[in-house]
Parts: sequence; structure tokens; C-alpha cells
Amino acid sequence: MENLGVFFGSRAAEHDVSIISGLQALENADKSKYNAFPVYVSRAGEWFVGEPLRNIATYKSFDPNLKGLTKVMLPPAPGMKGLYARKGLFGKLRLVQPLACALLAFHGLHGEDGTMQGLFELADIPYTSCGVVASAAGMDKIVMKAVFQSMGLPVLPSVWCYRDEWNKDREAVLARAEALGYPLFVKPSQLGSSIGISKAADRASLERAVEIACAFDWRILIEKGLDRPDEINCACVGFGEETRVSLCEQPVNWQEFLTFDQKYLAGGKGKGMESLARKIPAPIGEELTARVRDYTREIFRTFGCKGVVRVDYMLDRASGELYVCEINTIPGSFAFYLFEPDGLSFRHLVDALVGYAHEALAQKNGSTFAYDSTILDKALGGVKNSKK
Repeated sequence: MENLGVFFGSRAAEHDVSIISGLQALENADKSKYNAFPVYVSRAGEWFVGEPLRNIATYKSFDPNLKGLTKVMLPPAPGMKGLYARKGLFGKLRLVQPLACALLAFHGLHGEDGTMQGLFELADIPYTSCGVVASAAGMDKIVMKAVFQSMGLPVLPSVWCYRDEWNKDREAVLARAEALGYPLFVKPSQLGSSIGISKAADRASLERAVEIACAFDWRILIEKGLDRPDEINCACVGFGEETRVSLCEQPVNWQEFLTFDQKYLAGGKGKGMESLARKIPAPIGEELTARVRDYTREIFRTFGCKGVVRVDYMLDRASGELYVCEINTIPGSFAFYLFEPDGLSFRHLVDALVGYAHEALAQKNGSTFAYDSTILDKALGGVKNSKK
């Protein structure tokens, strides 16, 4: 059986949501194919393996010294293929858990943003999420929006600022933002799950919203809002030429902007994004459905995505205009609920993610990384001549 590590947690505001997604994936991995085991990254950035991590109660008040836990690390070197422990600061490394593939269930910074992906790239271990470039671009709302605009996709008008810029000259930032017209949404550039995001209807609420966003990030996006829009979401799974686009969904309780607590805690009982009330398929007609699905596939391919992503849209009820909002490169609950009604179960989704992870590593290993040149010989010659 394949040793499949399910990684979750990390130093991110979405830490708790990540735990839910990770345990869901762990539960749904085919036990006849995988030796699936949890790998928890604590809020302090320490990595742990052990049976207690399978119990969600372990995370209520996490104790790193809990019996059954082992602190581990992943050496950033090809060929080691596993998680290691070290006794003491300079102790010898010992293999604790072989690792054939990493299923990443991180959300937010230090996991979904390309940092973990870079580590697995260095270690030559296949992993299930998007690569470094797509993960980094998909985490930063300002960069992401610039890519959407370069693709000619419809996006809502916006401005952005640095936290230092806000602190030095907030009147200038307010003027630029108010030129868009209320309502406005204020967002930290590199957070998801609605954390730090606020809706502003006037100057006073705008100032409060920017202050909240500044507590979470150093770059702030201020975006033109819509009055009572419909949210439409669509997912895509695949790698390279192979893509499968999901059904579209419409969350039915989007009368107002959903906070983090409303999304994940209000009656959800730890079920993550699955717990939201939703209409699948979204009742938006064949033409609009086709456009959303085409946009989703185009975004997936342009970003160079791998695994499963979810793209979120806004539909203006008054004008009928559709806007692309953001891409989630590791969506909550892996967006399995968007594929399940179309015949792709969570278990088979995990199979697909693992398969694409291995395929991506094979593609990487099929590329040339070495180029023989005379530059070192010339440099060596220069060093020799300088000594004469």
C-alpha cells in the first residue's frame, strides 16, 4: 500500500478549517490502497505524527507532549522520502514514517501559498495541490485579480494599498476607495475563508474594515461590492490537458456577506464547507452555466493548476453581469460536494489527486535540469590568472 501523508494545520488564520478538511480526506482515503496517516503542523509550525491526531478532540487544546505523538521534520533533499525525527539539536536523524505522496489540506498562509509546495518540490515528493506558481498567485488576491484581468475576464473594480500607506495617509486611500462607490468589500490580500473581510456601506464602516484587514495583512484590497449578489462556485480537477469541471453551485444563504463563523461554525458541526446550504446545480440556466464552466477550465489551465481548485463568481441580480472573484487552490473540503452529484465520490477524488501528484513529478523528472557550459572553466581560468 502507498504511504499517503495527509498534511493539515499550519501557521494560518484558517488553521481550524484545515484540520476539518484534513480529517475528512483521511477518513475518505481508500484503506485498501493507502496507508493514510495524519501529519499535523501546529500553530507554532512544529510537525507531528501519531494516532491521537485522528481524533478531532486532540486539537481542542493541543498538547505537543501528548502520549503517542512524535515530532518530525521533512528534509528538503531528494531521495530521503520520509518524515524524520532528531533527538536533540544535533542528534542523528532517524526515519519515523516513509512518505510516498503528500495530500495537502492546508488553507491560507504557510501551506496553500506555495511555501509547502516549494518544500515538497525540493524533496522530490509528489503532492496533491497546485504547484508553487499557481499556489502563490492564487493566494494573493491582488496578483490573482491582475491575472484575471490579463486574461480578459470580467472582474469587479478595485483599488489596493499597503498597510504603511494606510497608516501614513488614510485620506488618500479613502478617496481612491470611495471613488468606486459603496458598498465596498475590504479584504486582506493573502487570506481566505472570509477571515478579515468586511463589508462597508459608508466612510465610518470603511475605516473600520480597513483597520480589521490591516491586522491580518500588509496589503489590502478594496473592491466594489454588489447589492445582494448571487454567489456561484465551480470546481475543476485535473492536471495538464486532463481537466474535469464540476457542477455549479449557489449557496442559498447568501443574503448578506458570510463571515468565517457563519461559513464553518453555525450549525456545521465540524463539516467544513459541506455544511453550507446550497443549490447544486445552480439554477442559472444553461448558457450562464456553460460560461462559468468555460471560465473555470480556462483559469485552471492558465494558472497551471494541479489537483482540485474552486473558482468563485458573483452574479449581479440587477444587471445579470457575471464577475470572477477568486480561485481557491485548496478549497475547503476539497470541494468534493461539487463532484459527488456528478458521480465522482470523495474516495475517487482522493485517488485522482494522488494520481495527478505522481504524474506531475514524472513530468518534472522528464525535464532537463543540467546544462553543461564553459562558464566555470572560464571563471577558474580567471582565478588562476589573478594569482600570477
